Amino acid sequence: MINIIYEDNHLLVVEKPINIPVQQDDSNDLDFLTILKNYIKKRDNKPGNVYLGLVHRLDRPVGGIMVFAKTSKCASRLSEQIRNKTFEKTYFAIVENKINKEGKFVDKLLKDTKNNIVKIDEKGKLSSLTYELIDFKNDLSLVKINLETGRSHQIRVQFSSHGYPIYGDQKYNKNSKVGEQIALFSNSITFNHPITKEKLTFTLELPNRKPWNIFTKIN
Repeated sequence: MINIIYEDNHLLVVEKPINIPVQQDDSNDLDFLTILKNYIKKRDNKPGNVYLGLVHRLDRPVGGIMVFAKTSKCASRLSEQIRNKTFEKTYFAIVENKINKEGKFVDKLLKDTKNNIVKIDEKGKLSSLTYELIDFKNDLSLVKINLETGRSHQIRVQFSSHGYPIYGDQKYNKNSKVGEQIALFSNSITFNHPITKEKLTFTLELPNRKPWNIFTKIN
């Protein structure tokens, strides 16, 4: 079941399920972009290929809100907003240990494509985010995160390297147990409609599963 949050002739705003790659990767598992194209093709009885532009990404294990462009013009204009930093993305995460009430991480991140990991390295790209502590329980901090740059694995690497690994992150948290799901969620996006210029904000409720359900104050 695909959770469509908003759709018009130009945009498709949907919830990406966890543990599905956004686009085709080395695993050759069915990816979300293909799933959406197949869904639209069948729903609208389209005879040819369906265009759907990918303008931003989420890591495979991460779920949450995404927008896709239904025309190349919209894809170009949304990509421009991302470059100009007028496209806002908000995440929630549950991290280990008590974090400061608010803060900012600025690091240089370098991707090791051979091993598919990201690390802090002076040769890397400048990466920044801000966060706010929402609640603290059971030695876990619920944080709200605003991305200022959009690097691969950025949130996961920056919080881990600063001593606050994300709960259930199998790649960057050595304390994660097998079977635990990463507690990182794309909660909200804000952008200007590529055609009407109207400012749009779309928000999802946080997951109702462990460890999210430890917290009651989530907004």
